[in-house]
Amino acid sequence: MAGKIKNYFAGGNTARGFHNLYDSNLQGLDRLFILKGGPGTGKSSLMKKIGHEWIEKGYNVEFLHCSSDNNSIDGVLIPVLKVGIVDGTAPHVIEPKAPGAVEEYINLGEAWNARALAVQKKPIQQLTDQISQLFQKAYATFKEALEIHDDWEKIYINSMDFNKADQLTRKLIDSFFGKMKLNKTADVRHRFLGAATPKGAVDFVPNLTEGIPKRYFIKGRPGSGKSTMLKKLAAAAEERGVDVEVYHCGFDPNSLDMLIFRELGVAIFDSTAPHEYFPSRDGDEIIDMYEILIDPGTDDLFAEIISKIAARYKSKMTEATSYLAKAKELHDELEAIYIAAMDFSVVEGIQAKIAEEIKELAEASHH
Repeated sequence: MAGKIKNYFAGGNTARGFHNLYDSNLQGLDRLFILKGGPGTGKSSLMKKIGHEWIEKGYNVEFLHCSSDNNSIDGVLIPVLKVGIVDGTAPHVIEPKAPGAVEEYINLGEAWNARALAVQKKPIQQLTDQISQLFQKAYATFKEALEIHDDWEKIYINSMDFNKADQLTRKLIDSFFGKMKLNKTADVRHRFLGAATPKGAVDFVPNLTEGIPKRYFIKGRPGSGKSTMLKKLAAAAEERGVDVEVYHCGFDPNSLDMLIFRELGVAIFDSTAPHEYFPSRDGDEIIDMYEILIDPGTDDLFAEIISKIAARYKSKMTEATSYLAKAKELHDELEAIYIAAMDFSVVEGIQAKIAEEIKELAEASHH
């Protein structure tokens, strides 16, 4: 039996800059390989290859996807072996804090022809600066979009019944946890279910909720209390010792989009755009916040202003995405310079060495 892949993001291009949640996902590892080396040194390919080898051996593997490049990953974890490999170059956490893990830095830059790169010093510098400026522009534009989104939320917040919201939250806490109190500390992981990428919004909801018997789809409008309710549910789980995967919003990391309680077989998530999903199997249920909490007629009353806000928001998001796409184009040019100066047989040697070390760890853990 092949293992299963869990896909998520641990870093994102957000309205609050590059936001990372690496530390939360590296906790509990015994061994962490941190890859150094510039663009085009084959870090992502190396991690994917090793990940797929272990999937074929029947192990479950987690791929931490890269928000700046749709085809790239920033890390791979094999939870059962307590082993991870991560990209340790900027903007990723250069010094991941994985307490207790034996960390090993691996420099793929050893495979470069330094002379070939020295000749290209100027274009490398120029491209690096331009890429950095484009990311700053993207973040600034996402921030403007967030401000527009706040105006959108205000319309609904002002029409909301907060008592009913509290009742709904209490009802869910009751139905999920009842009188449950587990005799352990909850394992809480913070992640992103999606990200703003050069190709627009991407999410992994179907992958992450696969095999979860009970899924709650939260419908509603901006400002209808979805994130607040999720935060209260997460806190309630933690108090009771229930493990929880907390998925933040890739646009505003202070906001939550989904919780998964794997022990209970329950997932609850905001299924409004850009990650809009509809019930597709038994056990799927809709929670409509608009219907339950917002004054009926709010949509109609504010229809004109809402459509203006929505249009402004959409155009800002499109603009921000275009900067990410442009940064990706320049990054590809930068990679090409490095790839031309790489000796990939050296990288293969490094990959074999890591694979061998992981194999030894696996054998040790079976004894």
